[in-house]
Amino acid sequence: MNRLNAVVALIVLTFANVGPSSARDSGSTRPQSVAGVFDYYLLALSWSPTYCLTHRDDAQCSGKGYGFVLHGLWPQYAQGGWPKSCAPRVKLSPQERAKGLMLFPSQKLLEHEWAKHGTCSGLGAIGYLEASDKALGAVRIPEQLQPLSSTHYFSARDITQMFRQSNPGMADDGIVVICNGPQLSEVRVCMDKNLAFASCGKGVKTQCRAGEIRVPPLR
Repeated sequence: MNRLNAVVALIVLTFANVGPSSARDSGSTRPQSVAGVFDYYLLALSWSPTYCLTHRDDAQCSGKGYGFVLHGLWPQYAQGGWPKSCAPRVKLSPQERAKGLMLFPSQKLLEHEWAKHGTCSGLGAIGYLEASDKALGAVRIPEQLQPLSSTHYFSARDITQMFRQSNPGMADDGIVVICNGPQLSEVRVCMDKNLAFASCGKGVKTQCRAGEIRVPPLR
């Protein structure tokens, strides 16, 4: 009986020592969210008519006739994932907010994107907004995807090809298409830290069904 008790005690002691250590080791491999520490950017362009199908009260959905709008410029890790909500979490000043509203379609989106993604750029608010403006200016929207007056249908492959044809130098693996059910939701373009076109990192993939997807018209 004493021998059995000793074995049980040894097993309990072993798990007590190994468990917490293993948890710390597994956690230590996860990148920390530190401002300025990332590998590349992901420029997310939302197709506003799809968003407005389910967000009719949003500021961007009040008959402004938007096509693609800036969702965000997101710092990314090459091996997958991204930093978020980096310290210091400084709110936008009135001047910075005014500048941001020239780029983002709503104040709510602007403030969310700055808090979650912009703080991790390491550029400060004005620097982040200027980088977002530069990234937007670097991407030419294909003629076929300018604001539409009627519903169109394209495959995700068609959409990526249109963007590459309109943007020489865009990498084959540097653009992905995101869908919301059967409809176009976003196009995301990968860029290096200098905002030149680049290949996407791990985990950035097209997320659409096979075949044609619906591209809703202006609202």
